[in-house]
Amino acid sequence: MSFLAPESLSEQIAKYLAASIIQGKLRPGERIQEARVVNELSVSRGSVREALLILERRYLINILPRRGAVVAELTPDKVTQLYDLYISLLVMLALQVAENWRDDALDPVLTEWEKMRDLNELEDRTAFIAAGFRLMREACAIAGNTYLTEILDNLQPALHRAYALAVRYKPAEVSNAFRFFAELIQAVARRDRTAIPTIIKAYGKHQCSTVLAALAEETSACA
Repeated sequence: MSFLAPESLSEQIAKYLAASIIQGKLRPGERIQEARVVNELSVSRGSVREALLILERRYLINILPRRGAVVAELTPDKVTQLYDLYISLLVMLALQVAENWRDDALDPVLTEWEKMRDLNELEDRTAFIAAGFRLMREACAIAGNTYLTEILDNLQPALHRAYALAVRYKPAEVSNAFRFFAELIQAVARRDRTAIPTIIKAYGKHQCSTVLAALAEETSACA
């Protein structure tokens, strides 16, 4: 496999390894061997080490003394903490978008939502999840909060990992997500500051419960 600009090489390696973790190819607790990654991707050890630091910052791996990089465990406590934070950040983001949007500023968000609608009908779950995160990035651009954007960017891989697990065990969850985005976008377009937190908190708790159920099922299957 070869990598090209404009992304930095370490970022591309990080995304490659992140995809393996999100898809479950690299299991929790599994060691990521630098030498194997170097040989597999024909890249330098320095670039791999930089990529591992990126993954640690994005909560997908832990770098441990004398063990090196290992895939982070996904536990019920971590899932609950992740969604508690995500719900709060998403409420903040949606309220800022509702306050800031003018004229056709919501068009890029609506474009991604339309792609999600088509992907839901095609049952392309992987592409649907990716479109959902692109929609969030478009929302961040409207909100214009650099710090919030950076925090959400760093949380995205961990959220993607958790949600992908839920979808593997309960594919119908994609349709629930589509309905959530439709309802939320309508509330943002109306600038409904009362409905926005209610919609996000209800769906966030539902999604967290779905991930926890999938995690319990996976743990039981691996026992």
